[in-house]
Amino acid sequence: MKLLFDQNISYRIIKKISEFFPEAKQVRELNLENKTDRQIWDFAKKNQYSIVSFDIDFFELSNLLGIPPKVIILKTGNRKTSDLSNLFLEKVNIIKDFLTDISLAEIGCLEIES
Repeated sequence: MKLLFDQNISYRIIKKISEFFPEAKQVRELNLENKTDRQIWDFAKKNQYSIVSFDIDFFELSNLLGIPPKVIILKTGNRKTSDLSNLFLEKVNIIKDFLTDISLAEIGCLEIES
């Protein structure tokens, strides 16, 4: 499962979740920092990533353009990277089901709340 974390999520999260999501990347690692949401969307689609973001604009792009990519919206407010990674790992089964379960293939966005 290839996850692409938006620039508002620290690149440090990648190391903390790598055991469960070894293909996760942050936009900075892929030279996508400061790119537009649409450029990140297009990259994710072309390279088979799912987007993880605080930014509701990705939800709107999902409604407008369809899937792929799938989008995970974090509705957690400001949190330390360690707290955010712990929350993400608490939801690992839900996230994996969202990304891989055929019965959920038509659902484009998952919201994770704290």
